[in-house]
Amino acid sequence: MSSKYVVAGAGQVGHHLAERLAAQGHEVVVVTRSGAGPRTPGVRRVAADAADAERLTELARGAAALFNCVNPPYWRWPVDWPPMAASFLAAAERTGAVLVILGNLYGYGPVDGPITEESPLAATDTKGRVRARMWADALAAHEAGRIRAVELRASDFFGPGCRHASHLGERFVPRLLAGKPALYLGDPDQPHSWTYVKDVARALEIAAADERAWGRPWHVPTAPAVTAREIAARVCELGGAPRPPRITVPPAWLRRAAGLVSPMLRELEEIRYQFDRPYLLDSSAFQATFGMAPTPLDEALAETVDWWRSRERAAA
Repeated sequence: MSSKYVVAGAGQVGHHLAERLAAQGHEVVVVTRSGAGPRTPGVRRVAADAADAERLTELARGAAALFNCVNPPYWRWPVDWPPMAASFLAAAERTGAVLVILGNLYGYGPVDGPITEESPLAATDTKGRVRARMWADALAAHEAGRIRAVELRASDFFGPGCRHASHLGERFVPRLLAGKPALYLGDPDQPHSWTYVKDVARALEIAAADERAWGRPWHVPTAPAVTAREIAARVCELGGAPRPPRITVPPAWLRRAAGLVSPMLRELEEIRYQFDRPYLLDSSAFQATFGMAPTPLDEALAETVDWWRSRERAAA
């Protein structure tokens, strides 16, 4: 049976989610400030501000679920997130749509050992506190019976469509495929959990439709952690690129200097702990409850390589 879904945000995840839902015959409304989004049959693109509760409520009327896949620039989180988060809560309460929040791991802060859903939200940095407050407010509204809410948390995204905002995006995969050194802003020999972007979209869809998911956070199914150097070696092998791969790690003084002119790089310094030590995500709870396994790493990397190769061919 087809349903109506509203997807706010058409970035790395929102784009895949909208296409996935539309392919199943659902009515999909994609909301972005610019009106961007996938040009796919069944997807209606709407230009609107997610912080406008009245407009978001209007768009969410009759929707089975409202997906928050928005991601403001890092340096604007303290300003942009509070009104947007309040708008999502208001729209969910007024329409009865399940509020499905795409979260991340920042709220946990530094954690020794694998991160589970039971790990405390103990972040002390600005971005982590913002995300922790968003979920606390949504959970309070859920427990008060005002809304139905769930949050899906993933580690760093990679895959088709992951370009500027991905550590395995344009600074990494296409450079390796071209025989150039990849640029990596961390220790390439530390194990790190990487979440395949299409698995994120699939998990969001599952959580929206299954009431067992509501009222708590879940970790998106994610393959076992590997180092960036291991990722680079597999990318080169799958893509027929020169080996062994080369990885350039900017020194601390250069990162600090670049941060003086780049707000994004300045903000990344605040979460360097994620890349200078093991960063391990435990997604076993979602996998056991909903029977969803992460896409095998080689399969996900092969699709990623194919996507970048297709862009090369299109550019040529």
